[in-house]
Amino acid sequence: MVPGERIGLRALEPSEAERLWRWNQDPDVMRWMKDGHPQSLAQVRTRLEGRPPNAYGDVLFGIEVLDDAELIGLVRLRDAEPERGCAELDIYLGEKEYWGRGHATDAVRTVCRYGFGKMRLHKISLTVVTENHSAHHVYRKVGFVEEGRLRQVFRRDGEWYDMFTMGLLEGELRA
Repeated sequence: MVPGERIGLRALEPSEAERLWRWNQDPDVMRWMKDGHPQSLAQVRTRLEGRPPNAYGDVLFGIEVLDDAELIGLVRLRDAEPERGCAELDIYLGEKEYWGRGHATDAVRTVCRYGFGKMRLHKISLTVVTENHSAHHVYRKVGFVEEGRLRQVFRRDGEWYDMFTMGLLEGELRA
């Protein structure tokens, strides 16, 4: 377990496939996520069972509330290479009752501390839909800065949206 203030990060278990599948069926949870094609519960379970162990290039954590050990979301550092010292961050909270209560901010801080400390990264990057104001707020609060704008690269409900590219350098993480 990688502890934060409110949450802990831990490896996922294949038995948690049903929870992930449920989150992926919720249009509110998936509103600003690149969700791909629908998958059955069996496909999600098979994907979790066949997932390679966490390694430098791809670390996937479940976000667990410290008070009650409930799994509420996922956070990932992917595409990391030791030679570059950079990784991409993905996060989502699937349990909506935890939205807006500081758990996502704590998870982002915790995974960034892990990336800079344990993985010795120099930079963590992400993309976020410009209309996803709550996520954008979390990233800026933690210290991420906008580095660019990708025009009309995300489509949802027949509309095209821009995305911000954001980055956080080692030493810029805000407590």
